[in-house]
Amino acid sequence: MKAFYHPDQALHDPKQFMRVGVLADPTDLPERTSRLLGALAARSITVEAPADLGRAPAELVHTPDYLNFLETIYDRWRDLPNAGPEVLPNCSPYWNGAPDQDARPPCRSDSVIGQVGWYMGDLAVPIGPETYRSAIASSQTAAAAAQAVVDGADAAYALCRPSGHHARRDRATGFCYINNAAVAAETLRKHFGRVAVLDVDAHHGDGTQEIFYRRADVQTVSVHVDPLAYYPYYIGYADETGASDGLGHNLNLPLKPGSGDAEMLAAVDQGLARIADFGAQAVVLSLGYDAHRADPLSMLQVTEAAFAGIGAKLREAGLPLVIVQEGGYAIDVIAGCLEEFLAGLAGERG
Repeated sequence: MKAFYHPDQALHDPKQFMRVGVLADPTDLPERTSRLLGALAARSITVEAPADLGRAPAELVHTPDYLNFLETIYDRWRDLPNAGPEVLPNCSPYWNGAPDQDARPPCRSDSVIGQVGWYMGDLAVPIGPETYRSAIASSQTAAAAAQAVVDGADAAYALCRPSGHHARRDRATGFCYINNAAVAAETLRKHFGRVAVLDVDAHHGDGTQEIFYRRADVQTVSVHVDPLAYYPYYIGYADETGASDGLGHNLNLPLKPGSGDAEMLAAVDQGLARIADFGAQAVVLSLGYDAHRADPLSMLQVTEAAFAGIGAKLREAGLPLVIVQEGGYAIDVIAGCLEEFLAGLAGERG
């Protein structure tokens, strides 16, 4: 299996995020990448650096004004009097999330503070000096893995960091700045007529859903903790099924808090059945490990065995596969989760 990663992805080094009203220590640590690289090495999988395509992969998904914001905001922020060490919003606009819109118009205000509130959706996406560089490299990694599948690989793994599935076309949120899974799906769509995205991170892939919500050529499926009790709270419910041409092409499978391996795997079966009915010719798997019972953000009781099961089910599906790394913040277990997934995908686990 091909695998891709660029060292620049480890440069993003957040110092804080808001949790229950407290600016807490970050969980998206650069060390996550070294642990996952170790899991790949344990299976003798060679990791390649993606080609430097600049912003082109991100531009498949995101608006120019948003990417310009990501690229310039840290330096502009540091020019403010009394600015903190990272960019964080202290205001946010109201927007109704209308499904008939791909994205909002560019922010009308030239104010740094105004633009930060417009383009950043919460206090979990601090922007530091290397955030943009890491996020662009992560999008290139996703594009490289997808291109490898277009070129004939059965499967390819994109070790993406920062993660991406919460990022909207024009907004960073939930540790995510550029939507890597959407970049991979758009890259696949250049070759495959129908593509599916299956998201098994504990959090709903709200950015991915919104990006493809009105599309008939991309089926989105997300298995996640019920948003009644869990981030992102406002989206990810079972009655969200798509709009316009995309009606019927979005499937949310919320899990009750406390669910374990059996519930997770049953939902994956349901999602894969929908993907088969859709007639997908390739799949993007948004693979997060924060469903693991040891994860500091988890509300589930999932074990490593579930990831082996997910891998086995993707193998049985028999579709070209791009694996895009999402969350997973229990440093001591994420390598094991990836190893088990890869073992299942290779047919070494039932």
